Amino acid sequence: MSGSVTMYSTPWCGYCHRLKGQMDREGIRYEVVDIEQHPEAAAFVESVNHGNQTVPTLVYADGSAQTNPSVIQVKEKLAALAS
Repeated sequence: MSGSVTMYSTPWCGYCHRLKGQMDREGIRYEVVDIEQHPEAAAFVESVNHGNQTVPTLVYADGSAQTNPSVIQVKEKLAALAS
């Protein structure tokens, strides 16, 4: 399954590691941005999460974002973007 997905994450985020593993198994390609290494990314995550640095935050090709989605939600979003 293709599509443009960016995952904003931190190295210590258990939810992030779990979602990465699930997305890998489903063949979903994504780019990871560590918000601890990129202050501008942290600011972006805050902007879509009411001032909170909540990860994982995923951003799609259409500019929409999901916070802590399930792999099912990710697949549904990518399918909707592909149609």
